[in-house]
Order: sequence, then C-alpha cells, then structure tokens
Amino acid sequence: MRSVTYSMNVSLDGYIVGPDGSFDWTVPSEEVFRSWIDEVRQVGVHLMGRRLYETMVYWETAEHDQSLDDSKLEFAAIWKALPKVVFSTTLSEVQGKTRLAAGGLAEEIERLRAEPGDGDIAIGGATLAAEAAASDLIDEYRARVYPVLVGGGIPFFPQRERRVDLELADTRTFSSKVVYLRYRVAR
Repeated sequence: MRSVTYSMNVSLDGYIVGPDGSFDWTVPSEEVFRSWIDEVRQVGVHLMGRRLYETMVYWETAEHDQSLDDSKLEFAAIWKALPKVVFSTTLSEVQGKTRLAAGGLAEEIERLRAEPGDGDIAIGGATLAAEAAASDLIDEYRARVYPVLVGGGIPFFPQRERRVDLELADTRTFSSKVVYLRYRVAR
C-alpha cells in the first residue's frame, strides 16, 4: 500500500510561514534543494490545497525561465511530470498534469491507495495536512527544520487534541544548519 507523507519546510518554533505570511527564510541552499529533488522523485502523486498550488504553479512553466540553474530546471521537469490533485472550492481550472479533486480528502486517498502505482502519496500544505492527520491518514512526517524563530504564523503540525506516537526513520544535518527529520507514525 502506498504511504501518505507530509513534508514541508518549518521554522524551529514550528511554523511553515511567519505571522506576516512570508516564508523567505526557507530559501534552500543547493544541498537542501537537491534533497527536495530526491524526495519528489519518490512521489507518485502530490495532493495540495489552493494556496500551495498557487505557489507551485510557477514550476509548470519554469523551463522557460532563463535565470534558472540546472538543479532548478531538473526540479521543474520532475514537478511538471508529476500527477497532482488540488483541493479547492474556488478554483475552476488548473494547469499541467493537475486535476481538481472530485471528492473529499479521505475518499481521494483511499482511491489513490487502491490504484496500482508507484511512489508515495505526498501532501503539501498545513491545512490539507491537518485534515489528513485528523483522519489518521498520514504515515510519515518529514520536516526540514530551519534555524529561525518566526514567532507565529501557520503551524506545521495540526493543532488537534490527540496524541500521535512517532518513530524516527531518518535524520540529516545540512551544511546550512537545516535539519531534516523523517518520522513514521507508530501503528
């Protein structure tokens, strides 16, 4: 069965964006960016909400950006080829290999797990991840922790009244002092 993973950049105090909505502190070093490329290669389908889709839609046409280096062009090619599902009540159309979700998140994940296919089912965005976590649908949490305190904003972890036991599966410290943590949900 395909694993459902939630992976985002996060501040040390637990936020994916700061109180002003910015995430400029997450600009990755080349080493961290390469780790994202390696991770996205393992994804079979990516689920996201409208806000993350609107941030990531740039990569659908990024190959035309003359200023991009080889690693950014490599990421663009991988991202563009990746099937994506967007959960939105306001979007009426999406670009590339992206489709709007036809049903709810739990139903979509159940359907994707039942389909033949390789690669993880990745969830991006804290709001969508909170919904998946509340339904106990996430198998792995992956965080790239940046050495910054932003003091508030959108939290990486859903604020729910339930305990989730985790098992450390992998850790890595980058030369930029970003720390990668991968935890599996203990079942």
